[in-house]
Parts: sequence; C-alpha cells; structure tokens
Amino acid sequence: MLERRINPPPVIFEDDRTSVTTEGLKRAFYDHLFYTQGKFPEIAGLGDYYQALAHAVRDRTLQRWISSVADHTATAPKTVAYLSAEFLMGPHMGNNLINLGIYDTVKKAVQEIGLDLNELLRQEEEPGLGNGGLGRLAACFIDSLATAEIPAFGYGIRYEYGIFYQTIMDGWQVENTDKWLRHGNPWEIQRAEWAVEVKLGGHTEQYQDDLGRLHVRWAPEKTVAGVPFDSPIVGYKVTTTNTLRLWRAEATEAFDFSQFNRGDYLGAVNKKVTSENLTKALYPNDETVQGKELRLEQQYFFVSCSLQDMVRIHKARGMEPDTFDQKFAIQLNDTHPAIAVAELMRLLVDDHLMPWDQAWGITTRTFSYTNHTLLPEALERWPLDLFKRILPRHLEIIYEINARFLNDVRIKFLGDDSRLARLSLIDESGERYVRMAHLACVGSHTINGVAELHSELLKQDVLKDFYEMWPEKFTNVTNGVTPRRWMVLSNPRLTKLVSETIGEGWITDLPQLSKLEPHAEDSAFRDSWRAIKRANKVDLAALILRRTGVTVSPDSMFDVLVKRIHEYKRQHLAVLHIITLYHRLKSGRSAYTLPRTFIFGGKAAPGYTMAKLMIKLINAVGDVVNNDRDVHDLLKVVFLPNFNVTYGQCVYPGADLSEQISLAGKEASGTGNMKFAMNGALTIGTMDGANIEIRDQVKPENFFLFGHTASEVHDIKASGYRPRDIYEVNAELRAVIDLIQTGFFSRGDTEVFKPIVDNLLDHDPYLLLADYQSYIDCQDVVSDTYRDGDTWARMSILNSARSGKFSSDRSIAEYAKNIWKVEAVPITLKPEKELYMRNGIR
Repeated sequence: MLERRINPPPVIFEDDRTSVTTEGLKRAFYDHLFYTQGKFPEIAGLGDYYQALAHAVRDRTLQRWISSVADHTATAPKTVAYLSAEFLMGPHMGNNLINLGIYDTVKKAVQEIGLDLNELLRQEEEPGLGNGGLGRLAACFIDSLATAEIPAFGYGIRYEYGIFYQTIMDGWQVENTDKWLRHGNPWEIQRAEWAVEVKLGGHTEQYQDDLGRLHVRWAPEKTVAGVPFDSPIVGYKVTTTNTLRLWRAEATEAFDFSQFNRGDYLGAVNKKVTSENLTKALYPNDETVQGKELRLEQQYFFVSCSLQDMVRIHKARGMEPDTFDQKFAIQLNDTHPAIAVAELMRLLVDDHLMPWDQAWGITTRTFSYTNHTLLPEALERWPLDLFKRILPRHLEIIYEINARFLNDVRIKFLGDDSRLARLSLIDESGERYVRMAHLACVGSHTINGVAELHSELLKQDVLKDFYEMWPEKFTNVTNGVTPRRWMVLSNPRLTKLVSETIGEGWITDLPQLSKLEPHAEDSAFRDSWRAIKRANKVDLAALILRRTGVTVSPDSMFDVLVKRIHEYKRQHLAVLHIITLYHRLKSGRSAYTLPRTFIFGGKAAPGYTMAKLMIKLINAVGDVVNNDRDVHDLLKVVFLPNFNVTYGQCVYPGADLSEQISLAGKEASGTGNMKFAMNGALTIGTMDGANIEIRDQVKPENFFLFGHTASEVHDIKASGYRPRDIYEVNAELRAVIDLIQTGFFSRGDTEVFKPIVDNLLDHDPYLLLADYQSYIDCQDVVSDTYRDGDTWARMSILNSARSGKFSSDRSIAEYAKNIWKVEAVPITLKPEKELYMRNGIR
C-alpha cells in the first residue's frame, strides 16, 4: 500500500454537487448540461437532458459512496461478496431518486426547468445485465444489503450487449442486438487502476521452492485483462452506499504494431477482438463447442477477477490471506460462479503458497451456495476435455478436492460404491463431465434453497446424497423482492394511499402492510383501491397500444403471465384456456360475459426451439381472437415484446390476475408472484415454489389453487402417464387441441404447431393435459369472483396486506444472521471537505 502526505491548496466548496434543494438541483442540471454534455438548451435533446440529470443525481450518491468506502476501509468489517452471472438492475435513475429521498424535489426542479421527469426517465437504456428471476433477485438483494447497511459488493460481468432485444415478426421471436451502452452509462465509473489479469488455457508445471517443497505454476496459453466498472448502490434513506463491480474483458496487448506494419491489419487487432468476446453478450448459445468454451471462459473470467479483487482489498486493509474467511462472506448465486471454489484454492495454494488443508478450511468457511433449480439439466456440467483445455490447473485442483472428498464418503458410507459415483465431482457415466453443482456443494459451508418446497425437494431428490452426507449444511431462505422498486417506484398511487393510511414504515418493514387488513372492510377504502387499480390499468393499456398496436379495455380483467418462456412454466396451458373460452363463445356453449385481456411477456432462449414455438402459438391465437368481431370485445390476447424491468414496473401494478401455473415441483421459487401479490393482484397457481408460502400468508380463500401436487406428479409419472388417454375422454380438451392441429390458428398449415401437439399427446412431460380440467374449472371460479367487484377488491387488499414476508429485506436479514454472520455498519455522512482533506491516499 502506497502512502503519501499532501498539502492540498485552498478549495472553495460549493453545494451544487450535494445540494438537494430545488435551486441546487437546477444549478447542477445546467452545470452538467454545459460541462459534461457540452450542450446548451437550444441544441440539446432529451438524451442530453437525461444525461445531465443523471450526472447530477449521481453526484448526490458519490458523497455517500465515498463516505461508505472510507469507513469500510478504516474499520475493515466483514463484507458480503455476491457473485452472480446476472444483475438485472433495471433503470437506475428512478430507483436512486427514491432511495435518496429526492424524487419529488427533482420532479419539481425538472418541471420548473420546463421538462417532464417521466419523459426523462424513459430516455434511460435499461442495463442488459440479466435475463430473468436470477438476475432480478440479485438486484433486489444488493438493494436490501445497502438499505440494511451491510457492507457488500455485487460482482458480475459488464455485458456489452446483454442477452438480446426481442422483437416479434409474424408471431415469431426475433433476437436483435441489445445496444444498451450505445449512449454510455452515466452511473458507472471505470477503475482501470484496479484491472487484473486472467489466465486461460496452456499447461501446468511442477517446481520446488528453496526448501524443497513441491508447487505448481500455471503457464497459460493466453492472458486477458479484467477492467472493473463500479456503480453505486444506494440504500433507502441511509448513508450506506455499496458497490456493484462489473468486469469488462480487454486484451493485455490490444494492438500488434509489428503485424500492422507488415500489412496484416486484421491480425493487428485480433487479440483485442477475441479477448473482448468474453464480455460481449450474456449467455452465448452453448449448443456448439465454441459456445461452450466461451461460456466457461466467461464464468471463470468474472470469478477470477472478483476473487483477485477481494484479495487486493484484503491486503490493502493490512491483512494476510490466512484471515480471508473472517473478512469476506461469498455467496454463489446458482452454479454459474461455482468455479470460484477451485479458483480461491488456486490463489491460496499456488500464489500464496499456503498448505492445502489450511487453504481448504478458509475456502469452505468463505463460500455459501444458493441453488435455484430443480431441473437436472440446469445443473451445469462441463465436458472434461473442454474443461482441461481451458482451465488445466483447476482440473488438477478439482481432482484433488474430489479424491479427498470421496475418501470421506467411503468412510461414512462403507461399501456404497454407487453413492461414490453419484457424489463424485466427475461424472463417469458416459462422456466424462465436471459437475459444477457438486463442486459448489463440497466447497461451501451452507447450501440453501429459495422456497420451503424447493429446499425440501433438494434434500429429497436433486441433492439428496449431499444432504445425507452433510444435513447440517442445508437450509432455506425464501426469496423476496425490494418494495422500493416494486411498490414505491412502480406504483406511486398505491404507495401514497398506503402511506397516508398506515404511515411510511412499511417501506423498510414490509410486514407493516398487515395494518391495511381492517381497511379491507371499509367501503370507501375499497373504492379508492379500485380507482388506483383502474388508473394503473389505463397506464398499462397505453403501454400495450404503444408497443403492440392492440387496443385493450381497462375495464376488462387483466390476466397476466410474464416470465421467461419455458415448457415447465406452461405458458401453453394458459393458451389452452384462451382457446377453450374462444371455442365456447364461437360454438354458442357459453353465456360468458366477463371481458378478459390476456397479457403475455418473456423471452425464449435463442436455442430453445419449443419455447420459441410457444411464443408463435400465443401470437397466432391472438391474431385470430383479436380480429374476430364476434369475440374481440370479450377476449384480447397480447404479447408484450422484450419484457424487462421497465415494462414490469407498469405491468405488475396493472394486473388483476397473476398466473403462476408451473408444474408442481419444477419452479424453485418465483419472484414475479411476489411482485404481483404486493401490488394487489390475485394469484391462480399450483402448489409450487413460493406459491405455497404466498397461499399460506394470504390464506386459501384469497388464492385460486389448481393442479396436482409435487408428490402426485411423481406418482402419475411413475404409474406410466398416457396423456393421449385424457385427450380421448375429455371432449372440450379434444376440441381445443384439434383446433390447433388442424391449422385453425395457422392459416390451414398443419405442420407449424405439430411439434407442440405431438409433444402434448405423446409425452406431455409437464402434465398440461393432466392439469387441464382443474385449471379450466379454477378459471371459471376466477371469472365468477371477478364479477363481484367489491369481493375482488377486498381480496386484492388482503393479498397486498399479507405479502410482508416477501420482502428481500427479510431474505437478506436471514442470510446475514444465519449464513454470512455479518452485521450492519452504519455510515456517517462526511462533508466533502473532510473527505477531500483525508491525508491517507491509497
């Protein structure tokens, strides 16, 4: 650590970078318009105005941020490091205004300038740093960590292009480049001075030190630089501001001048191109060998960067590696960062020459692992040859970890060779693979699921052998979402009503929403609640019209299913319901008079053919239904393209019915169900994931339950499930399936949806047909209930009032106490002058 003393010149400190008065904010806005954007009002556009305001708001975070870093550097508290391949942050501006407590002041300042804050907020490009629930959970968690004043870093990848920008053409998903960084990111600061080098490929060499001890060095084929970009994560109305540190890959030598001089212009920049590919896009398609290589390199890259950074911070605070586990608690968010177990061992054993047993003790006391899936295919594994080619040293370390681990297994389960094969970190059943979930389990002191059912199913099935080996490692932490973004920012009308009724304490203590329960019996309160819901639906209808061209009525029920498109999430079951209603109306078999708008949204993985076909089916049914004059006033079907956090902030407050219809035993948790519930939507769902806990909280009479349970699903499959038998005996279901397979929704083309129909009739792995009648009957109950607006409003209020458990603040409190063993470190806001005058410069 370099230290020097300086005698700073006299500085006149103005308040334009910290003032939160209307006048101070206006001065700051113009300052950044002139000196950051280089514009004056006559030639500035909305993008310039957004950038100027964003920099002015960022200035207000920096004093808090630097105060937090200064205190954490001085006191060296135990720090949480949340490793995640995704951080689906959503737009920063609105959330920062809420957490800084200056939303209304900024709105007034902008209005006095002659601008509309909502219009400026719409200029922000949403960071393309995640895809679904995994990344959004990480974003909620780092918001709650800062609000709880717990020192923390979020570590991930600064994807240049994100996953993809989804458009719909002729009903099909089309993947376009997500250029979220095209106008820059005003919220981040590049920290080039803290760049690290990451090795890839090559071979290992053994050598002896001066004392004759054997060590290993890694001679890489190539080296890539990792450059950190930091964004402040502001806690709600506290000084604590943590750091989201994302890594960009760069070539260590970006330009080969000798090749350029020889006329090889492409070769001169080849290293730059190949190196930067590591962080170009989220989740490269791994159907090819090249895709698998890139994805493994990508995961190792951000893990290695992050661990090297933690070691640097630890040393800068004056501590040695042997106390690393006392100062860092590292959470592995699913299996993507599981290679961190082997990487920390490499850093301790190879770089710091620590004895194996000591290094292993530090490693296992440092890591904890969150499992997010019950789908075996989602538990990452890498072909051994590929793994060895990219990470030769890590494979050696994994072999050693495995040998020692399996020896412990032999001792505990004497003579059980089949258990050895099941638990091994190397899958030897065919082509040999490295099992990343196994590595995470062996290298972590705690393993948690994300809902009560999910955690139990991990013990009973997916990780059963590990549970029997180490039952004390297993626990549950039910997921949660931050009420700051998903209520205060997303639903200001409801926030105002709730705060006027019960005070503002619920914003950081969500269980206080229970104080709303008595008001469910107040007719005037119910009327206010319904008026707010309708106003939110008007906003959502306007968004739908802008994005799809479809006009929907806010007086219809908004029936919403928005999430990643996957067969187990069963969006196509909801489509069967739409076709059922359509068929009833067209055949004159229904006196159905309740208008419904079905709203879908979500992305399918580029290589997931069946999921993309499901999107086509939704849009094909919508084309027919929306253009049929006999029914278009009663049924509307909308697919909202490129569903993201921004759209979610409008969709969740506007929903009447939340569809959480995954096959029981397949969804780990679900967090969309929580966002819907706290905004007053009622849920139709199965006994799956967090649905079970939501139903427990809101009470069964306020939840629409259908479908088989996880144990019944197991029994049905074990008994030899024959979906075609259900099709043959259920006349209404048969009519619905026949409409699809005869080409009614595809202009007579019987081949388009044949894969879906064949899969349902001959395989149906997610039991759509087995759950169909229960789902249809339950939806009929939904319709009957919605017709009584007063009853529905009462149920809606109770859903929100009883959703207090599902705050990410509660989740983080459980992690902090039971897993990480960390405590809050309140930060005192330091004046700029004090921060400027600090003599210790690191």
